[in-house]
Amino acid sequence: MKNFIFTLALAALTTFGANAQNTKGDWYVGTGDITNTAWTELSIQPTLGYAFSDNYMVGMNLTQADSTQDMVLGLEGRYFHKGFFGYVALNDFDFDQAQIGVGRMFEFHKGSMFLDPKIVYDLGAETTNLQIGFGLKF
Repeated sequence: MKNFIFTLALAALTTFGANAQNTKGDWYVGTGDITNTAWTELSIQPTLGYAFSDNYMVGMNLTQADSTQDMVLGLEGRYFHKGFFGYVALNDFDFDQAQIGVGRMFEFHKGSMFLDPKIVYDLGAETTNLQIGFGLKF
């Protein structure tokens, strides 16, 4: 299944290779990461972000790995430069569990939808992962 998601992401990146334009006042609603989600299990990670200047976006997300775990509130920030972005996230406001990374946001459908693959290093787990999110921008 991960190969299918990776292939789908590569196809989308190839097809929709336009640079994202992050402008002040834009709102982002989407998913934080779809790569670790099994199709047969419930995994919730909605994300809401706001561009408070032309290059900076801040956001919040809720994460629940499965129905046996509590929801975790997190903060994230992004700095955009020429379609690429730097990424920092704090899950459960814990600096020891911070995530840092880089990615690129691709917009399609007249800029109202986006796909944002990113490579993220998790300081708590000491792992590097590919994350792919998608959503709406308005």
